[in-house]
Amino acid sequence: MKKTVLFTAALFAVTAASAQTGEITSNRGENWLSQDGDWGLTFDANPLLNYAGNLFNGHQGNTIGNGITFLRPDFAIRGKKLIDANTAYRGALRIGFGSDKTTTKVPDQAAGAAADATVENVDKNNNMNINLGFGLEKRVGSTRVVGVYGAQIGLGIGSSKETFEYGNPLNAGNPAARVTENKNGSTLSIGLSAFAGVEWFCAPKISLSGEYTWGLAMNSTGFGTSTSESFVNNSVVSTTNEGATAKQNSFSIDTGVTGATVGVNFYFQ
Repeated sequence: MKKTVLFTAALFAVTAASAQTGEITSNRGENWLSQDGDWGLTFDANPLLNYAGNLFNGHQGNTIGNGITFLRPDFAIRGKKLIDANTAYRGALRIGFGSDKTTTKVPDQAAGAAADATVENVDKNNNMNINLGFGLEKRVGSTRVVGVYGAQIGLGIGSSKETFEYGNPLNAGNPAARVTENKNGSTLSIGLSAFAGVEWFCAPKISLSGEYTWGLAMNSTGFGTSTSESFVNNSVVSTTNEGATAKQNSFSIDTGVTGATVGVNFYFQ
């Protein structure tokens, strides 16, 4: 709470100190503010601010909001394009794929195998996350403190599964049923929100921003499946359970974060 108050006070102080209008340039003639046609990249400033707080007081629990909203998912690349001095398009993109494999050695159960013989069991995990976001931003002011507001929409899809490969085949001597795949239901997320905040240009074409969002979010996750195999009547039989995990749906209308979302913005042409 104390840090939030200090951050707000600092923004008000900057507003008062930079209450001139017109073009603002540095000593070298560089324009401080973003201009028509500029491209911008936005980075989440929370990790940097939290590190600075930890550095100065030796505490590990400093935070300024959680920095994440349903429309701006973690790991997303965020940018904007100014179509005129007071209007910008926003975009966010995340394309994520991941996998990991764990291999373990187990005793070889084949007839005649040596006592110390082993085979390998393999456990594979795969996941996919894709997030897209688009928004329209309006900008107000010609001083080093600029107000921003607008609306944005986001879409996300995700899936994951775990597969198992066994070194020992199923047979009459090894008939126990075993899982070969667990697949979680695919997830679809949709969000729509309004946002409002400020940008303080602390250097030419570089700004520190703080924003609040409010809107709605909808998430839907389908039924998961589980596939297993067993040895029945001298053959391997595969069985799939279509409802291994529950189907989930959620809907909410709320503010986007627990505290302001803080970002660092870089503009260039």
